[in-house]
Amino acid sequence: MDNTKYNDIFLEEEKEILQEIMNIAFGNATADLAGVIDIYVVLSVPKIQVISIGSLPEYLRDTLNASGKTRIVDQRFWGDFNGSGFLVFPTGAGDDLISLLEDKRMEDLHSKTEELIEREVLTEIGNILIGACVGKMSELLNTFVTYSPPRVMTENESECKHLVEQFDPDQPAIVMKTIFKFKQKDVNGFLLILTNQESIAWLRKSLHEFMKSYE
Repeated sequence: MDNTKYNDIFLEEEKEILQEIMNIAFGNATADLAGVIDIYVVLSVPKIQVISIGSLPEYLRDTLNASGKTRIVDQRFWGDFNGSGFLVFPTGAGDDLISLLEDKRMEDLHSKTEELIEREVLTEIGNILIGACVGKMSELLNTFVTYSPPRVMTENESECKHLVEQFDPDQPAIVMKTIFKFKQKDVNGFLLILTNQESIAWLRKSLHEFMKSYE
């Protein structure tokens, strides 16, 4: 799907402001994770793209650049800033993260199934990273959001239909992505903050107000 028609939705200056806000928010999220469960995360510089909702499955497939199943932690948020956060892990990441937590917070690991333990670990990490990131972005943009409970899904990244089925495929989506790596384990994944057309006008206005407050 051709996404060039969306290139002028944001000015370069607006993208730079949004990238700086994301840098602050993602840093806040990783600090929260380290404070709660003593896991340290290294983040890449955030990247911002505007694409069509219908292009999202292809975007995810290209970003993952792998085959098979993927673990996705999905958390919706509502307010002026409206969208979804997705924490995407490659196959097998859950086992590595469980081993990080064995001596920390998961006191009853042996009384639960491996599937349940993995879901609990990914849900906890996703809830902290997505919640802290979106919460800090909302704070910086002078608004607030409410959240749905996070859910963990296993999806074939060639489909990921659940991400787009509730949207018009031609609607623009703002994709804010950072790649992360856990220091203690060779686990990589990425965090996406996706917001839809309903939030674009509000977001542009808020970015300019944020910039004015520092002039």
